[in-house]
This record gives sequence, structure tokens and C-alpha cells, in this order.
Amino acid sequence: MEQLEMLWLYQQEDMACDKLESEIKRSPTRVKLVKSRDYIMDQQNTIKRIETEVAEMVDRVDVVQDALKRLDEQIKALEQKFEEAAPATIEEARQLISEAKRIMSGITSYEAEMKKLKKDAGDRDHQQHDIRLKAARVKAEFDELKKIYDEEYKEKMALLDTQRAKAAEKAKGIAPAYMNEYKTIKSRCAQPMARLMGDQCGGCNMSQPSVVLRKIKAGTDIVECETCGRMIIQ
Repeated sequence: MEQLEMLWLYQQEDMACDKLESEIKRSPTRVKLVKSRDYIMDQQNTIKRIETEVAEMVDRVDVVQDALKRLDEQIKALEQKFEEAAPATIEEARQLISEAKRIMSGITSYEAEMKKLKKDAGDRDHQQHDIRLKAARVKAEFDELKKIYDEEYKEKMALLDTQRAKAAEKAKGIAPAYMNEYKTIKSRCAQPMARLMGDQCGGCNMSQPSVVLRKIKAGTDIVECETCGRMIIQ
């Protein structure tokens, strides 16, 4: 049997291998499994992000509490100053009032921030709780799907191994130069070989020049389609 015909028969088995591999990758069970896995990973990342945000809020709470403590000390010091010596002039009174307003404004601002921090922390806590519940449900579904997929994968791989053995058997006797050319073409074209249909490439349906047709019909050399690059045989 000529090398090109042997390569053609090999391609049939090789394409069957590719089909099985594609079925394994596109299995509905696998698609669901990957989707569940990605969801769980995404939720884990979200939980980590929330934990980081809460840690930052806790640090900020400490800063705000210290600031409020200092402002409280300042307002007490101002009250003591007023009790010890009342302002002697209107200007001193204005300065005292201005200082008191500044301190009270700071206290109001920090108290508002503290309130918001507590609310945000509470919201994050509820969000994290909901995420953990949903993730736990999806994890349970993932575990069940994994069991189903493992059995399915085992069966499919057994079929694939058998098909690969068939392809390997057909590859016996094919010269390395032909096989290497086949693999090179396959790296850019899923089906490396095509039959000549009339004067057209059976892969892309493009007509071939007369000089190319003669080479194909001679069947002694590797001839590639000038359009799609497939190996054409009679």
C-alpha cells in the first residue's frame, strides 16, 4: 500500500481519537463541574477580599477611637481652662469658641465615620455568611458531580486508549517524513489530509492548478493545497 493511502487510513483513526478527546473536554458533566469549581474559587477569593476589607476597617476603628480620645481630652482641657480663667476679652472668647467648634466638628466627623465603619463591617459579615452558605451548597453539588464525572471519564479514557492503539497500529509502516509532514499540517489544520474531488481540494473546495493536479494523480509525492495547506491525495 502506498504511503499516502496508509497515511489516509491513519488519519481516520487519528480523527476518531480527536473526536473522543473533544467529547471528553466538552462533556456536559465536565462543563458543570468546571463551572462549579470556578464559582467556588471565585467565592473563596471574595471571602478573602472581604476579610482583608474587614481587617482594614478594624485598623481604622482603632485609629478613629484614638482620635476621638484625643479630641475628648482636648475638649475637657478647654472646659478646665474656661473654668479656671474666663476669657478677659471678646477676642479671647472668640478664640475659645472657635477652638471648641473645631474640636466638636472633629468629634462629629469621627463619630459619623465610626458609625459607617460599624455598618460596613456588619454588611460584610452578612455578605460573608451568605457566600459561605451558597458556596457550601455548590461544594456539595461539586462533590456529587465529581463522582459522576470520574466514572464517565474512566469509561471515555478506556475508549480513547483503545482508539489510540488503533491509530498506532495504522501508523506502523508510515515513513517518518510523511508522518512528520502530517503532524506539521495538523498543527495548523485539524484535518491534515483531503481527497481530490474532481479538480478541487476536498477540504476547502478550491480548484487546483493543472500542474498540481498532475502531481496529485501521480501519487508519488506529498502535494499540499495552495489555499488551505492540506495534503491532497487522489
